[in-house]
Amino acid sequence: MPEPAGVSPFFQPPLLNPIHEFGGRTLDFSRKVALMAIINRTPDSFYDGGRTFSLDAAVAASLQAVDDGADWVDIGGVPFSPGPALSPWEEAERVVPVIEAVAARSNVIISVDTFTPKVAELSIAAGAHVINDTTGLQDPDLAAVVAASDAHLVITHSLASPRTVFPRPHYEDVVAEVVSFLRAKVDLALKLGIAENRIILDPGHDLNKNTLHSLELTHRFRDIAALGFPSLAAVSNKDFIGETLGQEKQQRMAGSLAAAVMCVLGGARIVRMHNVSAAHSAVRLTEAALGWREPEYLLHNMGDVNAPVHR
Repeated sequence: MPEPAGVSPFFQPPLLNPIHEFGGRTLDFSRKVALMAIINRTPDSFYDGGRTFSLDAAVAASLQAVDDGADWVDIGGVPFSPGPALSPWEEAERVVPVIEAVAARSNVIISVDTFTPKVAELSIAAGAHVINDTTGLQDPDLAAVVAASDAHLVITHSLASPRTVFPRPHYEDVVAEVVSFLRAKVDLALKLGIAENRIILDPGHDLNKNTLHSLELTHRFRDIAALGFPSLAAVSNKDFIGETLGQEKQQRMAGSLAAAVMCVLGGARIVRMHNVSAAHSAVRLTEAALGWREPEYLLHNMGDVNAPVHR
C-alpha cells in the first residue's frame, strides 16, 4: 500500500548508540552522514586501476579527499575480488605508511580495509580508527585485535573466502538473509569482546550478489539500518549501477550518487564513495533538506523585493 501523501520516505533508524568517538572526532549519527573516501594502494584496484598505488599518490589522494569534504578515508592494500594472496607483511607495507602520513597531517577518520589480524594490529598502532572487514568476521582473531583497542569494526555481509571465486549466488530473500547474517555476526562480535558502540554494519552491495540483489538492498536499506547500528552503504561505481544503466565504470557517478542518497533516506549513516567532491554536495544537501544543517548562506528571495526566478 502506498504511503499517504505528505509522509516522508526518510527512515530514522533506532540507533542503539547514536554518538561515536573516532580518535579525536565525535560523530552524532542521528544528525550526520559521514562521507568515506576510497583510497586503494593496489596495482589492480577495481576503479582507478592503480592510480594511487604509489605511496606519494595514496597520501596525496587522501589529503585531497579531506580537502574535498571527506570525513573519513578508507585505505586498502588488497582487493576483495579473486586473486593471489598477499602476505600480511606485504599488505602492511602498503597501508601502514599511508595511515601514518595521513594521521600526522589530518584529524580525518581513518579506516583500513583488511581481513588480516596482523595488518589490523599494525594499522591501529599506526593511527587507524576503524577496521573495515569485508569478510564478515571469517577470522575471529580479527575481532580479538579490535577488541583489544579503541577501534571500530565494520562487519560486512559476504559469502566468499578472501580472494576466492564464489559460484552464482542465490537468495530466497536477499535482504532478510543479509539481515540474519549481520545479526549473527553482531552477536559473535559482542561475544568476542567488541563493544556495542564500536560496531558498524555494511550489507555488502555486489559482494557475492548480482545486480537484482544489490538493487533490492538499496530499495530496502531500512531493514539493515533497523538493526540499530550505524550502517555503511558502499555503492560507488559498482557493477550493479553499470548493469542497471548500461554504463562503464567511469560513467557511473550520477548513478552512484542516486544510490547513495537512496540509502541515506533508508537510514545509511556512512557512504563510501570515489567521487568525493560530488558526493559531498549530494550528502550535505540531503542533510540540509532533512533539517540537520543550515545552508551556507541565504540570499534568494530574502530581501524586501523578490528576485527574478531563474528557470
